Amino acid sequence: MKPSDAEDAKTDSASTTPVDDEMLRSAQRIAAEIATAGPSGWDTLAAGFALAAAAEAVDIVFTVDGRTVRVDPPDTVLASVRRLREMSARLEHGPWWRLLMWSSESGEPEFAYDYGDEPFPDGQLFAPEVYRADLEAYPRERLPVWLAAYLGHGDRQTRSPRSAVTAMRADRAAGVRPVELAKQLPDLPVMWARWAVLSAAFVALGSSLGPRMLPSLGWFESSRRAGSTLYVLPGGRAVLSGGIWNPPELDAVYNEDAPMPNYYAGAPEWVADPVLNPRAAAGLLSFCYWWDEGTWRRGDSPSADRCGSAVPGVWTAETVVEVVLGLLPDRVDAARRAAADALVSAAQAGLVTRAAVSEVFGEAEDVDIEGALYQFSIAGVMAREVPHTMSAEGAIDRVRTHVLDRGLDTTGYPLTELTADRVDVGWMVYVPVPRGEIAIGRAIFYVADDGVVEHSTSSVSPSVYVAGFEQRYRRRQGALA
Repeated sequence: MKPSDAEDAKTDSASTTPVDDEMLRSAQRIAAEIATAGPSGWDTLAAGFALAAAAEAVDIVFTVDGRTVRVDPPDTVLASVRRLREMSARLEHGPWWRLLMWSSESGEPEFAYDYGDEPFPDGQLFAPEVYRADLEAYPRERLPVWLAAYLGHGDRQTRSPRSAVTAMRADRAAGVRPVELAKQLPDLPVMWARWAVLSAAFVALGSSLGPRMLPSLGWFESSRRAGSTLYVLPGGRAVLSGGIWNPPELDAVYNEDAPMPNYYAGAPEWVADPVLNPRAAAGLLSFCYWWDEGTWRRGDSPSADRCGSAVPGVWTAETVVEVVLGLLPDRVDAARRAAADALVSAAQAGLVTRAAVSEVFGEAEDVDIEGALYQFSIAGVMAREVPHTMSAEGAIDRVRTHVLDRGLDTTGYPLTELTADRVDVGWMVYVPVPRGEIAIGRAIFYVADDGVVEHSTSSVSPSVYVAGFEQRYRRRQGALA
C-alpha cells in the first residue's frame, strides 16, 4: 500500500463525541506500537488494515533511506485494531471496512476510516461470503453500489450467446422492440473515427490515460470510475456498453430490491457476453446500445446524454478538437486548431496521413508519432496507398507461382500459354481453349492490382465473377464500412 492510498480514502474523522475521542486515543496507541516495530531509522510508514467479522488483511510499509521495508504487525496490534473496529460499530456509519494510517518519524500519525466509497484494492478485498457474514454481525441499511453488486449481482447482467438467442425469440414473441436513439450518438463510422483521433492524441503525448484502439475494439476508462467499450462486428454492427459511477438505477436494484433494468430488451442475438463491457460480469453495467441497420438502439438503458462521463468526447467534431488541443503542452494558435480540425475530418473520411498527424503533434523526441499512427492504423482510418496497376506480365507470373506452389494439375493446361485480359481492378488470367474444342470448368484466375489471386472456372460467367472480385478488392482497400 502507498501513502497515497490512505490519502485517497481519507474521510472526515473529526468528532466531539466521547466514543470518537476514545477511538482516536486507541488509534494513536496502535500507531505508536507499529512505529516501535519498524526498522531502525525509518522515514515514513503507511499501514492498511482490512477487517471483517471473520477475516483480516494487513499491509505495513516503512521507507528507510529510499528503500521499502514491509513488516508483520505484532499480535497485540491486530487485537487492538479489531477492538477499534468494534468501537466504530457504535457510531452512526457503523464499522469501517479499512483503517488507513500514515506518519513520518517526526510527525503526528494521521488516520482515515474507509467505509467503501471506492472499491477496495487488490489484496484487501475479501470473498463475498466474508462480507455477508460481517453484515449479519453488523447490519447496514445501505451498501456502496459496487460492494452491493459484488455481493448480489447474481449474474443478472450476463448474456451468454445461448441465452441471447432465447431472449431474442421471447422478445419477438412478446412484441418487445428496442428504442431508437435518434441523433443521441454519432453514427458508428463517425464515432469510430473520432475515438481513434482521441486515442492517437493520448498516445502521441505519452499519456497513460484516455481511450485506446484495439482490433475491432474501442476502449475507455475515465478518472471518475466510468468507462465503456465499443465492439465493432462484421456487417456494419457494433455494441457500445459500459457504466457510470454509482448509477441510481443500480443503487435501487441492490439496496431497495428494485427490478434490474432489461438493458437488452429487443436486442438481437449477437448482443452477448463476448462483446459486452466487463462491468456486465460484475453487475455494474448501466447502459448498452447497439448499432444495426444504420441506427443506434437500446433496451431499458437511459438516454445517451446520461452516460457522457463513460464515453470519450466523441459527441461532435468540435468536442474532439477541443480535447486534442487541451492535451497539447504548448500554446495553441489558429494554425494548430485548423490542423486538429483537419485531422478529425481526415479520420472521418478514412484518409489520415503522417503529415496530418505531424501537423498537430509535431515529431519531437518526446512525441510518440509512431504510436499515434498505429492507433489510426488499427482503426482502419489511415489513407491507403493506391496500388499500382499490375502489368499483364506480373499477373501471369503470380498465377504461374500460385499454380506451382499448390501443385495444381496442369494436364492440358500449359502454363507457357497463359494469357491476361484486363478487367476492373485487375486481370483475368487463363489458358485459351484450343481452336475447335469446348472446355467446361476450365480454370480461370483473377489477379487484383494488390496482388491477390482468386481461382475460378469457366463455369462462372466472368461478368458475374468480376462484380464480386471488384467488391472484395474495394473492401480490402477501404476503411470501416
